[in-house]
Order: sequence, then structure tokens, then C-alpha cells
Amino acid sequence: MLFVIVLAVSLLANTAPTRENGDFTYNGFRSANLSLDGLAALSSHGLLKLTNWTKQKSEIVDPAVRGTLNILRACAKVPSIKRVVITSSMAAVVYTGRPLNSSVVLDETWFSNLAICEESKLWYPLSKTLAEKAAWEFTKENGIDLVVINPGHVIGPLLQPTVNLSAEIIPNLINGVQLPFECFAFVDVRDVALVHILALENPSASGRYCLVGETLHHHDVLRLLRKLYPTLHLPERCDDDGPPVSAYRVSREKVEGLGAAFTPLEVSVRDNIESLMKKGFPLV
Repeated sequence: MLFVIVLAVSLLANTAPTRENGDFTYNGFRSANLSLDGLAALSSHGLLKLTNWTKQKSEIVDPAVRGTLNILRACAKVPSIKRVVITSSMAAVVYTGRPLNSSVVLDETWFSNLAICEESKLWYPLSKTLAEKAAWEFTKENGIDLVVINPGHVIGPLLQPTVNLSAEIIPNLINGVQLPFECFAFVDVRDVALVHILALENPSASGRYCLVGETLHHHDVLRLLRKLYPTLHLPERCDDDGPPVSAYRVSREKVEGLGAAFTPLEVSVRDNIESLMKKGFPLV
């Protein structure tokens, strides 16, 4: 079986489709003369940072939606493609306006509220929610079998030379940088990769899959970091002085039914830090 993985949807966002020798091309992704069984499209904004994830709406929302639709239009031209797997995000799940605490269990039925994201200028969650919405609408209209993966904050060993939104969470916590989250929904990058393969290969895969190994309040993340790296100069406390808030939970039932397995959080955090150190990222 032949699959194609598209790593950055945003790379396909800024050029209109063109015809080359009768084939449609979207920024180099050619829609004809391919014999594919499936396609996985990953990450709309690989270099988005925690410090600028509310930057200009046009820089985040429009490329995510256009890039997703460009890929799907290309896929619609390839009759052999049986399934498309798209990486969305838990950002398209959690921003509903409902309180999040230890009594709450999120699952695949949750969708972020577009009005709340717009009013709060949360452009990254808005981009992921709109891109996923556009994908569901397009694939329904065009008879494409779509599976969507909604991972949380992806950590673990890095392949890329720079840090993105998820990869900078741990170093920012270590360095005392104020973050826009109280709780983190962690998942190991290797588990994310496996679930994409399972979603492509398993005929029973369908709909959305929330993908979170463990949720922790940032106080508890710092506690884990102190345990793993007692010599690091970690902040004594986080910016908020209130009592720790128990983290919400994310259901693993559906994705475990697909065959997913989760790396222990301590392993993911340690491998994340070791990878950052090897690549020369500054840690206090």
C-alpha cells in the first residue's frame, strides 16, 4: 500500500491551483498520475510559537483553511485514494466556554466554539477549528473518507532544528516564561505518528480521534521536572499564586480502540529535554 504524508499544510496555502500538462498542481502537490491508497496531512503551522499564537488572524487562519482545502481538492482528483487523514488539534476541541476541571472528560463530540475563539482573538484554535470544519464539509460533498486526529501538546524527541508551539512548552516552563495555558494535554510525538498509521491502515477507523496521554496542571509539570532534573534552576512557583487547579481529562477510549498505546509521560518529558539539550537549546 502506498501512502503520502504532507508535513505542512500551510505550505500549500498561498498559491492557487494551476494546470500542468492536464494535471492540477497545488504548490507542487500534483493531483494526477499518482497511485495512492491514502494521504496524511500534518500540521498547519509548524513554526507557530506560544509567544505569538495570537498574532494576526490573516497569518494563521487563512493559510490553515486554504492549505487544507488545497490538499483535499488535489486528493479528489486521485481516484485511487481511499482515505485522507488530517491532523487537527485539541485546540479544535477544548475552547467551548464550558469550565474545565477534574470532573470534566473531553471526547470527540466536543468542538471549540468559533464565536469564543473570535472574540478572544485565539487565532490558532480558530484556525484549527475552521480548517477541520472545512475538511468535514468538503469530504462529505466529494465522497472522501476522512479521519481527523486531534493531538494535544506534542512532546518527545525533536527531529526539526527549531522549536514550535508544543516543543517550546517544556523549555519555557523551565525558564519561567509565562504561558497562555494552566493545564497541558501532553502526548508523545511517537504515539501521534503511530495513530496516523493506524488511521490510514485500519478499515474501521472513522471520524475524529482525541489523542492525549495525560493532562497536568503546570504546577504538576514543574513538580515532575524537579523530580527528573533536580539540578535545574526551576521557578519556585508559577505566575499565578492561587491553589493548583485539577486538570481536566481527555477520553482515550476511542483511540485505544484503534490500537493506540501511550508512552509514559516521564519518558516523553525526559526524551524531550534530552533532545533539546543535544540540539543546543538554552535550559536554565
